[in-house]
Amino acid sequence: MSYLLHVDASSLGEASISRQVAGSFRAAWQGPVVHRDLAVSPVPHLSAAGITARSTDPAQHTPEQAEAARIQDELITEFLGADVYLFTVPLYNLTMPSVFKAWLDQIMIEGRTLGFTHGAPTAGRPAVVVSARGGGYGPGAPNEGRDHLIPTLETVLGWSHTLGLDVTSVIPELTMAPDVPAMAELVPLYETSLATAHEQARRLAETLDRRAA
Repeated sequence: MSYLLHVDASSLGEASISRQVAGSFRAAWQGPVVHRDLAVSPVPHLSAAGITARSTDPAQHTPEQAEAARIQDELITEFLGADVYLFTVPLYNLTMPSVFKAWLDQIMIEGRTLGFTHGAPTAGRPAVVVSARGGGYGPGAPNEGRDHLIPTLETVLGWSHTLGLDVTSVIPELTMAPDVPAMAELVPLYETSLATAHEQARRLAETLDRRAA
C-alpha cells in the first residue's frame, strides 16, 4: 500500500508554525499517512557501526552493527514505501534541525536509495518541504543569502544523483514578528506570508492526493 510519509522535525510541538502549516496539508490529504515525529522519537546519529554494517556480510555483523542495520532497514523500507512525502523542517540557526540530518544520514545509502549509479528508486516522486523561519530570507531581505536550509534540502532531496524527489517548498516567514517589538511593523507581512503558506499547503495536498488516487 502506498502512502504519504510525513517526517516532522520541529521541536515546538503544537506551537510550531511549520507543524501548523503542515497540518493544513494533512487536513486536505485524504489518503493513508505514515507519520514519523523525529522530535518525539529521534533516530540515532549515524555511527561507525552504521557505516561499516553497510559493507559487511550480515552474517558477520557485530551486535552493534546488527542493531544499526535494523534501524536503517526500518527507515529505508518506510521511505521507499511512500509515493508522496511531507517534510516539516523549520530553519534552526540558518540550517536544518540535527534530528532531520540524522534521519537523512540513516536513509541515504548507495544501491538502496541514492541515484549515483542507476538513478534513485524514488526519482520523480513529489515532496513538500514546510519550513518556517523567524526572519525574512527572501530577495531584498537583510538576511538574503543566509538561508542554508532550503537550498540544501532542494539539493539533497531533489538532485538526480541523490534522492531525485520533485521538491516544492512552502516557506512561512517572519514568524517572530508578533513577539519581537523591533519587528512589530512586519506583522502584516508575517500574517500574509502565513496565510499564503496555509493556502499553498492545502492546494498542494489536494493536487497530490488526486494524482496519487
